[in-house]
Amino acid sequence: MPPTLLLIRHAQALHNVASDWSIHDPPLSDLGRQQCAELQESLKQSEIGNQVELIVVSAMRRTLETATLGLDWLINEKKIKVLPDAGWQENADHPCDTGSSISVMQSEFPNFDFSVVDPLYPDKTTSLSANPYAFSEKAILARGQTCLQALYARPEKVVAVVSHSGFLRAAVCHRRFFNADWRVFDFDERAMGESKGMGECLDGKGLFVLREWSETEEKGGGMGRSDRGVFGAEKSDFPVDVEDDTPKEVPTRK
Repeated sequence: MPPTLLLIRHAQALHNVASDWSIHDPPLSDLGRQQCAELQESLKQSEIGNQVELIVVSAMRRTLETATLGLDWLINEKKIKVLPDAGWQENADHPCDTGSSISVMQSEFPNFDFSVVDPLYPDKTTSLSANPYAFSEKAILARGQTCLQALYARPEKVVAVVSHSGFLRAAVCHRRFFNADWRVFDFDERAMGESKGMGECLDGKGLFVLREWSETEEKGGGMGRSDRGVFGAEKSDFPVDVEDDTPKEVPTRK
């Protein structure tokens, strides 16, 4: 049986404060660190938070800091394994959405094993047609499916993922996340079967689809700070395709 996913957005980072996208791989703000403490308290009081058996985290600074501070009791007390993963990084290629080198992250977060991170990271701009992290509609949507496929095969019953609002909404679960808020999902086997029957996805084997738990869907996230409803990918999420200046509509599954 595939795991239940506890999806978490990073806490507020410096680029969020003033909407300054020129800050390279920004750290958390003072408010962001406070939000991490609130995140930890919220998850510690929840049943699902105490069932986490694996933590997957975007290899960017703000997500790694959020995991370090917001999931501290899981990492240091319960000794839950942490997997930094390039696949869960943010979409765009602005400085704020481009990560730092693996060697830099290793020095800043020595307790995490970065040997598992794709050595291509943090490159988003070379060999665009083949780069899985390219800032393009095709690459972002494919990356979301790749990330879900990898988790679908995991043996753990509950996996926590610390990622980014744009990637989560556009390519993973079609929900909005406030800073440091969390939502819970299961793989929607019925919808996945229907997708497979329609021959969706590039390989025709169907899409990996998530279904949110009613507890977080109706509340607007685990802490009730996120927008309620379904919010799929939008044209503005992706750069204009050079070959076709009208981005395709992106299907949204509820």
